[in-house]
Amino acid sequence: MRNLLPRALVVACAATLLAAGLAEAKTLRWAGRGDPQTMDPYSQNENLTNNINQLIYETLVMRDKDLKLMPGLATSWEQVNPTTWRFKLRSGVKFHDGTPFTADDVVFSINRAAHDNSQIKAYSRAAGKPRKIDDLTVEFVTDGPNPIELEHLVTLMIMSKSWAEKNKAVNPLDYKNKEELFTSRNANGTGPFMLKTRQPDVRTVLVRNNDWWGWKDKRFDGNVTEIVYTPIANDATRLAALVSGDVDLINDPAPQDVPKLGQTPGVKVIDGFEQRMVFLGMDQQRDELLYSSVKGKNPFKDKRVRQALYQAIDIDAIHKSTMRGMSKPSGGITPSPAQANAQIEKRLPFDPNAAKKLLAEAGYPNGFEVTLDCPNNRYVNDEKICQAIAAMWSKVGVNTKLVTLPRAQYFPKLEKLDTSVYMLGWGGASTDAIFTLQPVLSTNNGKGDGDFNYGRYTNPKFDAIVAEVKVEMNAEKRLALIRRALEIHNAEIHHIPLHRQVIPWASRANVEVPHRADNQVWPVWIKIK
Repeated sequence: MRNLLPRALVVACAATLLAAGLAEAKTLRWAGRGDPQTMDPYSQNENLTNNINQLIYETLVMRDKDLKLMPGLATSWEQVNPTTWRFKLRSGVKFHDGTPFTADDVVFSINRAAHDNSQIKAYSRAAGKPRKIDDLTVEFVTDGPNPIELEHLVTLMIMSKSWAEKNKAVNPLDYKNKEELFTSRNANGTGPFMLKTRQPDVRTVLVRNNDWWGWKDKRFDGNVTEIVYTPIANDATRLAALVSGDVDLINDPAPQDVPKLGQTPGVKVIDGFEQRMVFLGMDQQRDELLYSSVKGKNPFKDKRVRQALYQAIDIDAIHKSTMRGMSKPSGGITPSPAQANAQIEKRLPFDPNAAKKLLAEAGYPNGFEVTLDCPNNRYVNDEKICQAIAAMWSKVGVNTKLVTLPRAQYFPKLEKLDTSVYMLGWGGASTDAIFTLQPVLSTNNGKGDGDFNYGRYTNPKFDAIVAEVKVEMNAEKRLALIRRALEIHNAEIHHIPLHRQVIPWASRANVEVPHRADNQVWPVWIKIK
């Protein structure tokens, strides 16, 4: 199934290249391990999916190449009172189908993003209830003071109300239950690129929107006119495509390939790290695990078992052998350490003897069997990391069966809580801990909190502090609350932290691309010589 832009629109794009100051078409051929999960901008909160969609859809507030906040579809804003924010919208903006952008689209989009099917509903609801003041003015009224209102709005992409209604896509699609809507493979934003074709797991093609307001701004100086994104799951095949010149950019090379790439003619390595923490979660809700030899009990409800699994992991071995030094082991759980401290970041020591002792004390002197679920095309060396962990756990008596799946099957499995132990990574552009405290570490309440707490544990003390973090406007008091919440989480070992990812990119020598710490590719700044 192909999705093509109207022929007149494609012709117009080509005809305006000269007017846009572009003498010739420049195609960026970009490849990665996985594929965007959906073109619905609220259905799945996953980095690659967000990356592609944010080239099509815009937000009121956006980030520059250094991840600092800057105006997007809103040109200015003010806080009218502690719970009201007012935004002036950019005039003259049109969606890719030619319809004008107005406050009605903002109100519709924020409400759509708050729907139960949305994986960003926590952010939409925190941003407040939107209301139209006039066609180019909108206000947000929050339940209480929101110290990071602008950070929340960076995550909320704006859709066309009329387009969504016309195509019967008023609500986000239910991805975990395999719902198909028009928004699965079609898109209509106001952003710098337009969706031309979408072939899941084969190719996604975007073309330049020469009417985008940003091209007139000298801060956006990229010359890319077309983007061809191709998923290539195999590391060696993806590397070969880059070396041969069939691909211009990969932003997820395998760690073992980076030294070789740095010495390859025609190729360059772009150093950088990603704000992403990779960790393990455990089912701490069920009275009996789904995939375990233990019957009538759930070992993971016992902190001693959780600690045993933690201390059975030789993170230094994973760092040196599996990751080839391209990771930052940590005891923290947030993507960025900016709001943590030394104690929060400190790991429990690797100690297999202590792990065995803890298991015996918990009533499992002979260990038990369990299944570990992991993706095989989402995080750097995810499958290899899990293979190493399974072997380490088996050495202390927890015989571990490993099940790996591609991301398209893996994440719906987690959303259905069809797991006993699982790998998850969490990251993004913001260094504020609330983006982990609320969706990942809090108790699931069906309203956005704990949506990604797939272990479904509950910690009332933690939740009470996070409730304070959400509304505390004093920066020092808020930081102290954040650290206290992280200390409580770590003390209970609700998750097992592994490391933060280090991801250098690799490109052809004629491609200039800024590396962003959110591991997102933004062709608005890419130049192809």
